[in-house]
This record gives sequence, C-alpha cells and structure tokens, in this order.
Amino acid sequence: MRTVLVLVRHELRLLASIGLWVARRRHRTGEGAAFGYSRGQGPMMLGFGFVIVIESIMMSVLLRNHPAVQRAWFTVDVYTLVLIVGMHAASVVRPHVLDDDVLRVRRAAHVDLRIPLEKIARARRELRTTHERTEGELNLAIGSQTTVTLELTEPVAHFTFLGRRQDVRLVRFHADDADGLVKAIARARSAPSPIPDPTG
Repeated sequence: MRTVLVLVRHELRLLASIGLWVARRRHRTGEGAAFGYSRGQGPMMLGFGFVIVIESIMMSVLLRNHPAVQRAWFTVDVYTLVLIVGMHAASVVRPHVLDDDVLRVRRAAHVDLRIPLEKIARARRELRTTHERTEGELNLAIGSQTTVTLELTEPVAHFTFLGRRQDVRLVRFHADDADGLVKAIARARSAPSPIPDPTG
C-alpha cells in the first residue's frame, strides 16, 4: 500500500510540474540561485515521446478490429506520453538551488537532497559518463553523465524513491553550467558569516 501511495504522489508531482512549466514558474527556489540540469536530457525525452507516438499509431492499425482493446491501448499510450512530458517538466521546474547555507541537489520530482555548505569539503567540475553503485556514493546522472562532484566532510542522509535511507559522503550530479555552479559554491563557502547584532 505504501508503494502505491508513493507512486501516486510522484505522478501527481509530475502532473503539477507540467502546470508550472506551462506557467514558466519554478518550484520552491526562494531567494537562492537556480542551476538547471535538463538541457542534456531533452533529445532523449523527445526520442521516448516519438517512440510512444509511433507505437500508438501502429497498435491502432493492428487493433482496428478490436475497438475496446484499441481504446484501452490508446489511453495507456497517451498517459505514458503525459508522464514523459511530466518527467521533463519536473527537471525544468525543479533546478538545483544554492542559497547562503544549503545546496539543494535535485532530479525531477523524486530527488531533493539538502546539503549544508559547511559539510562540503570539496566541489569540482568532473565529467563522468560511467557510474558504478558504491556504498556511500550517490550518482544522479542526466543523459548518462554527471558534471559536478561533491566530497563531503561527513555523511548526509538521502532517501530513495521508496523511502530507504542511504548515508552518502560523495555526490555526483549534472548541471548545465557546471563551472558556474562550482564557482558559486566556492564563493558561498568562503563568504564571511554575518556579524551578530550585539543589541540582540
């Protein structure tokens, strides 16, 4: 039952992302600096959508003598196409966000990892196209590649799609402007802390 609820909640987020995308709005970026990551997956998502459209046309022809099955198949294809659009929309409207003390690393509607800047030991631009599952590492590839690597001073908790906790000390993810993001992290980490008001 929990898995069904997670899936329904995720699909609702995808549908809401389409609305935000059409309205040209972003999801909860606040006063932070937003860094996109969706540019690299656009052609791939377009390819998936094209395959679904071609499949729908072919199956409509093959099932023309079975109208009930034809309608059911068409409905599934349309919903699948909507979900593909939703996944891309979620990537567009939910960018990475850097504010004064936290970096939010996101991927579509299912990853939103908050990393305190004080826990980032090193941030570097690193293009990687292969990723192996390793304990303590989180790889959030877009288009099969990551462009930013974060080494952490201590683990942060990441929760998987179904809620399983993973403690990670190294995070790799993609950003369209990887150089800009790495430089912004360095500036944010080196910024002086605000002087407390002695009058309270």
